[in-house]
Amino acid sequence: MKTRGNKRQLTGSIVSNKMDKTVVVLVERMVKHPFYHKIIRRRAKFAAHDERNECGIGDKVCISESRPISRTKKWRVTKIVEKAV
Repeated sequence: MKTRGNKRQLTGSIVSNKMDKTVVVLVERMVKHPFYHKIIRRRAKFAAHDERNECGIGDKVCISESRPISRTKKWRVTKIVEKAV
């Protein structure tokens, strides 16, 4: 069986689960400013496919890149790392 290459994997927390089979994941990363050399927090939101609607707000999840599922969804929830209390 052939593999389809390396798919990007990101970890973030869920900020919205109001849609059916879709969650919004906030991914934070730390970047060094090129001139000031200060560490800056960068954020990005990704719409991810959650087939069983099992994710809740505040959960830490791992998402991976996939084929486009809809106009905005190009990521899938692969596993729930930590459930919110």
